[in-house]
Amino acid sequence: MSIAWHTLVRLCLVNAAIGGLSALPLNLFNRLMTVELALPALLPGLLVAMHYGVQLTRPVWGHRSDVKGGRTPFILGGMAVVGAGVLGAAWGIKVAETSTTMALIIWFLSYVAIGLGIGAAGTSFLALLASASGPRKGGVATLAWLFLIAGAIAASVGTGVALEPYSPDRLLTVIGVVVGIAFMICVLATLGVERHAPQAVAREDVPMRAALRSTWADPVARRFTGFVFLSILAFFLSELILEPFAGHIHGLGPEDSTKLSGGKDGAALMGMIGAGVLSHFERGTLRFWAIAGCVLSALGLLALASGLPLVPATVLLGFGNGLFVVGAVGSMMQLAAAHARETGMRMGVFGAAQAIAAGLAGLIATGLLDLTRLIMSDAAAYGTVFTLEAALFLAAAVMAARVMRAADTYDATTLVPGE
Repeated sequence: MSIAWHTLVRLCLVNAAIGGLSALPLNLFNRLMTVELALPALLPGLLVAMHYGVQLTRPVWGHRSDVKGGRTPFILGGMAVVGAGVLGAAWGIKVAETSTTMALIIWFLSYVAIGLGIGAAGTSFLALLASASGPRKGGVATLAWLFLIAGAIAASVGTGVALEPYSPDRLLTVIGVVVGIAFMICVLATLGVERHAPQAVAREDVPMRAALRSTWADPVARRFTGFVFLSILAFFLSELILEPFAGHIHGLGPEDSTKLSGGKDGAALMGMIGAGVLSHFERGTLRFWAIAGCVLSALGLLALASGLPLVPATVLLGFGNGLFVVGAVGSMMQLAAAHARETGMRMGVFGAAQAIAAGLAGLIATGLLDLTRLIMSDAAAYGTVFTLEAALFLAAAVMAARVMRAADTYDATTLVPGE
C-alpha cells in the first residue's frame, strides 16, 4: 500500500532543498572563483569533481537503507552536512581575498562535506520515495525532479536578487539564510512520512558486495548504467562554464549570470512538465523524451557555440535538459523499483555512475577551457567546449535509442500507463 499524493508532494520538498543547495557550488561559487577572484577555471572544476567523487559512497547508503531502513535520519543528517559545507565554501570566498592557501583548505573540506551530505541525503530520499510511491514510479520520479529544478531556480534567482549589491560579507549572510530555510524544509517534508511508508527490507545477512554483484549481473541494469554515464557526462559539461561564459563573453555581472542559470533551470522545468503531462496522456515514451531531450540540448549548445543570442540558446538548452531528465530518470526509477529488495542498491549504483560522469565533466570542461584559452580567443575556447558537449549529447541520443528500448519493456508490471 502506497501513501497519498499530497504526502508524496510534501516528501519531494526534500529534493527541492537538495537542488537549491547543490546549485550554489555549481553555479554561483564557480562564477565567483573564476571571475571575481580571477582564479583558474580548473580550480572549481577540481573541487566539484571531488564533491562528486565523494558521492561514490552512494551504493553504501543505498545498501544500508535496503538492509535496515530508517532513512529519515540519513536525509536530515545529510542535509545538515551539506549546509555546513555550503556555508564553508562561501566563507572560503571571503577568506580568499586575504589568503588563497587558507581558502583552498576551507574549500577542500567544504566540498568533501557537500559530497558526503548529498550522497547520504539524496540516496536515502530516493530509496524512501521508491518504497512510498507504490506503482506510481514514473509520475513520482517526474515530480521529484520537478522539485529539484524548482529548488535550484528558487536558490539561484533568490540568491541573485539578495546579493545586490554584491560583497563577500553579504554573500555569507545570504547563504546562511538559504541553508537555514533548506534544512527547515527537509524537517517539515519528512515529518511522519516514514511511519506510513511500506518497507521492503532486504535480509540482513546479505553483504554489500553480494548485493552489488547481484545488481551488476543484470545486463539491463549494466547497460543502462553505461547510458547514465555518457548522458550525464554530456549533461554536466556546461554546468561549470555557463556563468563564466556569460561573464567573459557577454559581460553579465554575478547577479545577472546567476539569474541566467535560474532561467535555464526554469526552461528545464517547463520541459519536464510538458513531457510528464504528455506521457500521462500516452503521448511519447520515456525513451522518446530522452532522445528528444538529448537532440534539443545539442542544438542549444551549438547555438551558444556559434554566437547566437544568449537567452534563446540557453532556454533551448534548458528545455532539452528537462525532456532528457523525464526520460532518463523515469527509466531509472522503473529499473530500480523492479527489484524491491535491491531498490536502494540499484539507485546507489546509478547514482554513482552519475557522480563519476558529473565529476569528470567538470574536470574536462574547465581543463579544456583553460587550455583552449591559451591558444585561441575566449569566444572560440567556450565554443569548443560547447561543441564537444553537443557531440556527446548526440551520441547519448543514439545510445538511448538502443539501450532504453530494453528499459521500456523491462519488468512491464512496474510500468505506469503512458510510459
